[in-house]
Amino acid sequence: MPYPAVFLGIAGLIPFIAMPLLMLSGGLGEFQALHYFTQYSAVLLSFFGGVHWYDAVSNKRTNHQLYVAMLPTIIGWLCLVWGADVRALGVLSIAYLAVLFYDKFTLALPKDMIMSYAAVRTGLTTVVVLCHAAMIFLMR
Repeated sequence: MPYPAVFLGIAGLIPFIAMPLLMLSGGLGEFQALHYFTQYSAVLLSFFGGVHWYDAVSNKRTNHQLYVAMLPTIIGWLCLVWGADVRALGVLSIAYLAVLFYDKFTLALPKDMIMSYAAVRTGLTTVVVLCHAAMIFLMR
């Protein structure tokens, strides 16, 4: 993976890590931290749908991938409509894991890139899901 992509992926973790820490330190109230965290999570989840939309269109696929590409955005939006609570965080966590597994079996990346992409995505998704778990734990 190109260095800027890895760097930006890691930088994208900052809000996920910051919200539980700010909540623990008292820098943000529980409602604010949960609200900001859920919003950021939903927006970032929709980004992964764009990856599949591009892959399907650029590789001239009209199969399920083009339709599945819309699911992360719809799931993220439904979680925002549902409201910031532990159930929404659980759904978002599961969606991140589902998109990761779907990536591994669907994306048409060059062979030299698929391994590094999978490794980076697995690491980033692990941190994201752990941050969701931390928020859920802190909300109880």
